Amino acid sequence: MKTNRKFTRRQSLKLFGFGATGIALSACAAPRPATQAPGAEQPAQPAADGGKLEIFSWWTSGGEVEALEALYKLYREKYPNVEIINAALAGGAGQGGNMKAVLETRMIGGDPPDSFQVHLGQELIGSHVKAGRMEDLSDLYASEGWNNVFPKGLIELASYEGKPYSVPVNIHRSNVMWYNTNHLAEAGLDKPPATWDEWFDYAEKLKAKGIGALAVAGADPNFSAHVFENILVATLGPEKYTGLFNGATAWDDPGVKEAMDILLRSHEYAQADYLSVAWGDINEVMTSGKASTMIMGDWTHGLFKSAGFKDYGWAPAPGTNGVFVALSDSFGLPKNVKHRENVINWLKLCGSREGQDAFNPIKGSIPARTDPDLSKYDDYLKQTIEAFKTNTIVGSIQHGAAAPQGFVNDYDTIVSTLLASKDTAAAMKELVAAAKTAGLSK
Repeated sequence: MKTNRKFTRRQSLKLFGFGATGIALSACAAPRPATQAPGAEQPAQPAADGGKLEIFSWWTSGGEVEALEALYKLYREKYPNVEIINAALAGGAGQGGNMKAVLETRMIGGDPPDSFQVHLGQELIGSHVKAGRMEDLSDLYASEGWNNVFPKGLIELASYEGKPYSVPVNIHRSNVMWYNTNHLAEAGLDKPPATWDEWFDYAEKLKAKGIGALAVAGADPNFSAHVFENILVATLGPEKYTGLFNGATAWDDPGVKEAMDILLRSHEYAQADYLSVAWGDINEVMTSGKASTMIMGDWTHGLFKSAGFKDYGWAPAPGTNGVFVALSDSFGLPKNVKHRENVINWLKLCGSREGQDAFNPIKGSIPARTDPDLSKYDDYLKQTIEAFKTNTIVGSIQHGAAAPQGFVNDYDTIVSTLLASKDTAAAMKELVAAAKTAGLSK
């Protein structure tokens, strides 16, 4: 397997949605001169005399709930007469399956929530921005100085036809391998596997001890699709991976076939009951010791902390050292909302330094802003902030950054079918067709 590759952020990449040279370069550059210095007193916020603020999200798990409540607490302090309606909705396939279904019905039906959580990028743009259901936030970006404190590439990801439509509240990393430190020691290793070849050697050692090597939520097809996107980064490298979304790389490329082979083989080392485990229960597989590693985003850090689990470490997913697979949660302003002024104040808080420094240390994510108070962040998050500055950045498929939702739905189904059929040729053919339908092919 040719998966032990070295990547540098100086590669000439055309990263899908992140600008011509990638978000990494703009993220680590000094912010452009601002009309108002970061951290200085911001313009007075409009008064909120009362009313309600309905916030729709799928944040119902440990870490997520507490992080969202930290934002609500700040909002209540500023606007005590506003009633916040936390309309979080759990369940469904993958990330926010039930919430997204209800949201779609409400948006199409002309009854939008005041604001809602959505992945920055194509998840929002392809569904509600192009359909004309969201307000342009250019004036808000200008008044709050966000053009000077959000990385240029992140603003581009939030934008359609040059106008931003949502406010990023964080940045998550998709390609993290979480591992049980006790299992690593029992296997006689002093560092986690860095390549898939090393990982399979580790898996064999665990198998002899009756321990699953890979935590898998087999009851939800989206989970393995998340794992697969990170294997694709390993087998293709960041430039060819990005090419999957602009037509430069075909979905029947040999690197895609290699990634499928790795995915199928990795699931042979999953925990015994993986087919019955839902995405929402996957962290218990790790905390109970049933599996030793899990390839999952860094919201896992917040969930582990919330659960009081301490016997874990982290590393880039095998074969992806030097690459940051990025996604971002954001909030926007639907047209014709009932409490527009309250939403504007909510968005200002989400984009503020105060709001992001309250939310992200609990959520397990890093701030979207370039001026955080680093004293509020733990070792993992400080490392991730630094990695975001220096790594090559690519967008996540599963989490709405790299591809439109229609393609993601097809992608999830194809990966699920692949795991059942083991037919890589058929899966590649279906991905080629899905990419063409979604307009990702030339």
